[in-house]
Amino acid sequence: MRLAICDDEARELERLCALLQEYEISRGAELSVCSFQSAVDLLNGMKGGEYDLLLLDVLMPGFGGIQAARELRELDKSVRILFLTASPEYAVESYAVGAYHYLLKPATAKTLFPLLDKVRAELNVQEEEFLLLKGREGLLRVPFSRLEYVEVMNKTVSFHLADGSVRELNASLSDFEAELLSHPQFLKVHRSYLINLRQLQSVTAKGAVTKTGHTVPIARTLYAAVKDAYLQMLFQPRPTAPTPAAAPEAAPKAVRTDGLWHILLVDDEPGDLFVWSEHLRERGCVVETAQTGAEALQRAASSFFDCVLLDVSLPGENGFSLCQRLREQTGAPVIFLSCRTDADSQVRGFSSGGVDYITKDSPADLFWAKVETRIRLARSGRTQLSFAPLLLDLSRRKATLDGEELILTPTEFDLLWLLAEHTPKVYTPEELYHAVWGSRQWDGGQTVQVHMSRLRRKLEKAYSRHYFLETVWGQGYLFVPEDTKP
Repeated sequence: MRLAICDDEARELERLCALLQEYEISRGAELSVCSFQSAVDLLNGMKGGEYDLLLLDVLMPGFGGIQAARELRELDKSVRILFLTASPEYAVESYAVGAYHYLLKPATAKTLFPLLDKVRAELNVQEEEFLLLKGREGLLRVPFSRLEYVEVMNKTVSFHLADGSVRELNASLSDFEAELLSHPQFLKVHRSYLINLRQLQSVTAKGAVTKTGHTVPIARTLYAAVKDAYLQMLFQPRPTAPTPAAAPEAAPKAVRTDGLWHILLVDDEPGDLFVWSEHLRERGCVVETAQTGAEALQRAASSFFDCVLLDVSLPGENGFSLCQRLREQTGAPVIFLSCRTDADSQVRGFSSGGVDYITKDSPADLFWAKVETRIRLARSGRTQLSFAPLLLDLSRRKATLDGEELILTPTEFDLLWLLAEHTPKVYTPEELYHAVWGSRQWDGGQTVQVHMSRLRRKLEKAYSRHYFLETVWGQGYLFVPEDTKP
């Protein structure tokens, strides 16, 4: 097993190395360990794929562990990150960057060894899940889990991986077909293509769409069988790695109380369930799914959830009528997640008890930012921001001035909330854009300027005696409650 340790304290590095040596002796394991005293050194030495597990300190001078993890995920999306820190306050944030686990210092044999056993068991399973390719550069192992699809063209077989890379060999598809099809996740969809069902985001009449956006053609005669196989795969329980018999008993459920959020996702479309579940799981959430209102209510009655994501269009009972009953059963905030983008549907979502409304064309970063904000808000118990005469009701997403409701669009409310919550911070147009619109490409400020102008006009028209929003020329926008006078 290949490990890297990153901690700015030399003594802690020595102690962890000694602990890993003790593990090697006690388990008869073979470990390869590299140590780093700064996250910058670790990042500079990584290209992706070098390590199976990173032991990463959270609090380091300059470039901290959480920030480093975000950069690491750009290089290697599959490496396991085990955070080590003296403070538990960063636990939730660590899972947001895909943490494998979170341990409080000092790590001991009792707390660390079971986790190492679990990683080894998972790696042992993965070792059997490689396709061995013989190319000009020698032998290459391609993990089945990272293989998206295989294509043959002009006697060249191309292996397309989930990270966007492609491996090519001069061969025929039949050289690999039997081995690939022996794994249930692989399926031949065309005489020139094999696909990995677990790497798909949808199956349409135009073809199988992979998570990276490639469309693989499906033979017309095979379309029904491919669609059925995909739907069956979506709802199969995921296999778990066995725990070695010689290892001391681990605590697999302890992680569920160590910062993970539990989310109920209700949607009748299997493809959408799969896509949004993956987004949530990648950020460390525990996700349960339901395809009907009755199933959602049953799950809500038997489990605790931090949040419910609810589609509007459901068979039998629509999401609007279901929302209130789910809130009563779970006590959790309900967020609508719908393909309906019209304003009337969004307004109806809020009036039926939803705390937010996310359209399915939203980028993943914006989707997660809204879900995370709502869960944190519900946990904090805060429901209002008051700057007399302006009152923001965060749970109902309504703003009032001198008791009169201020009619705002969802985006305008988000902008006002962000500025009011972080006064007296000056937000640049680009900061506002990425905070509210997510990771969409920066448009130079036109979108922000239009929405901020509308928001300012509404505030000034409703309460002409004061400007709540001011423009700091050359910098950005500022909320100014301290000068408010009735």
